[in-house]
Amino acid sequence: MNRIPMPGRLREAAANPSAEPVAARDAATIVVVRDGDEGIEAYLMRRQTSMAFAAGMYVFPGGGLTASDVEHDVPWVGPAADEWGARFRCAPDLAKGLVVAAVRETFEETGILLAGPDADTVVSDTGGHDMQAARGALDEGELSFAEFLVDHDLVLRADLLGAWAHWITPEFEPRRYDARFFVAALPAGQRVGSMSRESDHATWAPLSRVLAAVDAGEAAMMPPTIAACRDVAAHTAATVVDASVGREFPTILPQLVLVDGEPYLETYLGENP
Repeated sequence: MNRIPMPGRLREAAANPSAEPVAARDAATIVVVRDGDEGIEAYLMRRQTSMAFAAGMYVFPGGGLTASDVEHDVPWVGPAADEWGARFRCAPDLAKGLVVAAVRETFEETGILLAGPDADTVVSDTGGHDMQAARGALDEGELSFAEFLVDHDLVLRADLLGAWAHWITPEFEPRRYDARFFVAALPAGQRVGSMSRESDHATWAPLSRVLAAVDAGEAAMMPPTIAACRDVAAHTAATVVDASVGREFPTILPQLVLVDGEPYLETYLGENP
């Protein structure tokens, strides 16, 4: 067990917990990485301070599942839904929705697109007007990701992702997520597009510097984000997806504990390679 000091905003929620834990919404996020001069970098966004969840925190691209992520028939290549279900210990239909949500949300929020015309190629440029318009339509719910892929003659490249971690928001939080973490390398030729409206800052950052800033109290992150940064920092963009194959990870649900009257989150953080 590891005990993590309670971040400031979480202290307020812990002091005034819900009478009954709210249901955790299924969600997916991708640690998108590239190699830089100071080692592996990840794309991080700082959420607006007005946001109801993780306000002011640095996060990876991602978000909650929508009905269309699960229900629609998505053009797809790579590991099948049952394989993802085995990795995340969930039903194949949910696993498919998690993969779709992860790729969709990442495209909406960053313009990074893990899709291509076929199983051997990936989109190299998402900066065109049509692609940017599609990001807005997806964000507004006017277009499903399946429709977007069909309209552009693309297939989702599930082989470009790796399963990495599984965290559930503590039960005292008023807004909770059952979040599965993926890893992926930035496709060759792609650049990040305009910033998501949910963020006030976004950057590619060397994970060594990110972790130093968090340790120094200069950057705010939720425990799952910190854990992912620490684990991914041991790899390169070229090896991180391969490193995810066979990676064992538990489902982590942090527990509130009091030590000398001070609140902490108790987790298995760092005990799994």
